[in-house]
Amino acid sequence: MEFSEKPSRRSLIPSFLYASPLTSKKAANFEQRNPLMIPAPAEGGIEMFSPAYYAACTAGGMLCCGLTHTAVTPIDVVKCNMQIDPAKYKNISSAFGIVMKEQGVKGFYRGWVPTLLGYSAQGAFKYGLYEFFKKYYSDVAGAEHAAKYKTLIYLAGSASAEFIADIALCPLEAVKVRVQTQPGFARGLADGLPKIVRAEGISGLYRGIVPLWGRQIPYTMMKFATFENTVEAIYKYAIPAPKEQCSNALQLGVSFSGGYIAGVFCAAISHPADNLVSFLNNAKGATVADAVDKLGLWGLFTRGLPLRIVMIGTLTGAQWVIYDACKVYFGLPTTGGGSHDPATK
Repeated sequence: MEFSEKPSRRSLIPSFLYASPLTSKKAANFEQRNPLMIPAPAEGGIEMFSPAYYAACTAGGMLCCGLTHTAVTPIDVVKCNMQIDPAKYKNISSAFGIVMKEQGVKGFYRGWVPTLLGYSAQGAFKYGLYEFFKKYYSDVAGAEHAAKYKTLIYLAGSASAEFIADIALCPLEAVKVRVQTQPGFARGLADGLPKIVRAEGISGLYRGIVPLWGRQIPYTMMKFATFENTVEAIYKYAIPAPKEQCSNALQLGVSFSGGYIAGVFCAAISHPADNLVSFLNNAKGATVADAVDKLGLWGLFTRGLPLRIVMIGTLTGAQWVIYDACKVYFGLPTTGGGSHDPATK
């Protein structure tokens, strides 16, 4: 069916952000008059699903996770302190005030080095391996079953990738939480990491690995599956042209929208485990029962949740924009909603 038969859908977005065979001449004229318009992506020299493709995805994941998590360090500092000491940090506004009064502006950036390094490593494994496992599981299932059960492919691929990614993240997450919630424990990574090792051994760096898996694996499964399905729905119902005919600007806008929506769901489903990770990394010898006893079951699910929804929604949307911008830079199509997705073939 030609797009001209559905004018109501075309009005949802500006016409210059897409081009169809019916409008290619007008689009070309528009591009001549508007040289800043970003053209639709064209595949470069990197072959899809080749080692170079996975290397590009790994680089994009490293940048998108490392940069975004570091950027929201001030929010993370407040969130972690609210989780650790609810009696002192009663609400968001008072928590910001207390950190400012006791530690000054620099207090909001405590732990930024382990945050940058830890989440860069995690992002590299998470995104690179997700693309690998998505293709692998699609091939194992076969084209027909991969298309029919694509959400299961997204869930399995993201869970497998996150399991490995958290092994890289866990030691740096342990240092980050201690530095952010225990002023005076250490200045940062250089003295915080050896201090934990001297006191507790290497196992001290991985004391929070099970709660970390409990937080991150459901989080990532929700993040990737919701993103993929949201992006597909946007291209299917809100945009009147195939993804391949849309400009980079529109595709990256879709990536941010899908990422933000996914981030809201991620924050809600993984928040109890996030509270546990913060509590167990802060209190030596503490157990899950200790956390429930101090925070309460309701507090475990809700303590710091509004702040985390804002943080994770924005962070996840920004991550997908950065990640897909890296893919476009390498001449690759953006994630989801297109013919190159192995789970849709």
